[in-house]
Amino acid sequence: MIPTIVWGTGNVGRAAIRAVAAHPALVLTGVLAHNPDKVGRDAGTLAGLDTELGVPATDDIDALLATGPQAVVYAASGEIRPDDALADIVRAIRVGAVVVTPALYALYDPRNAPAEMREPVLEAIAAGGGSLFVSGVDPGWGNDVLPLLISGLAATVDVVRCQEIFDYSTYDQPDSVRYLVGMGQPMDYQPPMLMASVPTMVWGGQIRLMARALGVELDEIRETVDRRALDSTVQTTRMGAFDAGTQGAVRFEVQGIIDGQARIVIEHVTRIHPSCAPDWPTPPDGDGAHRVIIEGSPRIEVSVEATDEGGNRAAGGNATAVGRLVNAIDWLVEAPPGLYDALDVPLRAAVGKLGRTPR
Repeated sequence: MIPTIVWGTGNVGRAAIRAVAAHPALVLTGVLAHNPDKVGRDAGTLAGLDTELGVPATDDIDALLATGPQAVVYAASGEIRPDDALADIVRAIRVGAVVVTPALYALYDPRNAPAEMREPVLEAIAAGGGSLFVSGVDPGWGNDVLPLLISGLAATVDVVRCQEIFDYSTYDQPDSVRYLVGMGQPMDYQPPMLMASVPTMVWGGQIRLMARALGVELDEIRETVDRRALDSTVQTTRMGAFDAGTQGAVRFEVQGIIDGQARIVIEHVTRIHPSCAPDWPTPPDGDGAHRVIIEGSPRIEVSVEATDEGGNRAAGGNATAVGRLVNAIDWLVEAPPGLYDALDVPLRAAVGKLGRTPR
């Protein structure tokens, strides 16, 4: 059994606790919580399980890392605190742990990551003997292993398109939705997530990973962004009102250009209410989906809809990201220490997990 810590108890951390507790090769030995109200509470309770796991949450990082975990699921956010997240992750690698996380966008494609992100990780690996694998859903399996797998079913491929289509009113991070993405803000507000070069910073690594796996050379990576205002004020269950005239939908593409054509495309269509931009792509049903379209012969379209925590699609997406990471831990423990990407780490069947519940 691999002693494993979950660092963070938010949207990703809850799913991580459940996934670690259900994995036949892992044992949950610690949970780090930042909220004082969560310290001392049982991990099972924090994860929304019907049973306690006998692991109380703590905020003592030094004490928990001193127990010598073989693995750490770093589930704390890195969107608005990348430097702090990197420092935390390096700290865990230095004690010899395998670390898996969705938190550092730049390291989804470590070969092309900035030196200031990559070098501290490589130094920690050399010093402590740990490893790092950064992945998620989008960016993550939705635009690396899934489209590459599906492309192998085609005779010819003209375009690989990966879509995330979501109603962001279901996403339990109001600050990210309102301020990073700009939902409910005046149309002259500049959302940080949509500033020039930021989409490429987040998703460009996925474009490069797919290009490398497909054996093609990119001319460049381009971005397109479109925004729509709400025609009328809408009321959402989780995040309250969004006023008429404010941003209600966003559509952007990160395009891998090959011989002058957009051949590898990651597209996001994000709404705060279905009434906004109804002419843009919509999910097959419900609040959201991830879709891969292979334009070629034959044309192939695959949509993935995941739900968790009472049918929530955003929680379902988080849970699949966690599944990709947690299910890689035992492989990473057996592999040499290193900095890995999605093309290195296999996506394996759920061996030993059929019918198994968290314990």
